[in-house]
Amino acid sequence: MNQDKTLTCRDCGDQFVFSASEQDFFAEKGFTNEPGRCPQCRAANKQRNGGGRGGNSNYQQREMHDATCAACGVSTQVPFRPSGDRPVYCRDCFSNNR
Repeated sequence: MNQDKTLTCRDCGDQFVFSASEQDFFAEKGFTNEPGRCPQCRAANKQRNGGGRGGNSNYQQREMHDATCAACGVSTQVPFRPSGDRPVYCRDCFSNNR
């Protein structure tokens, strides 16, 4: 049975409570480390880094490449460099051919 713990935030230095229910949640998810930041600094850090999951300060927008749809002939952009040996489809034609 877990008990509430008082931890110190590594960013702002304030103390915060790591509740027993939060500890249970962390254990359920397989997290082995206690949180290093208070909830406010955690939220601010998440906001700075792109909102969580997959977001980090090194995130770059995907490079898009111009292409012509093999089905309808419209100009489009795709997130890969077309090699010419396979057809490329616009978003609509790709969805229709799935």
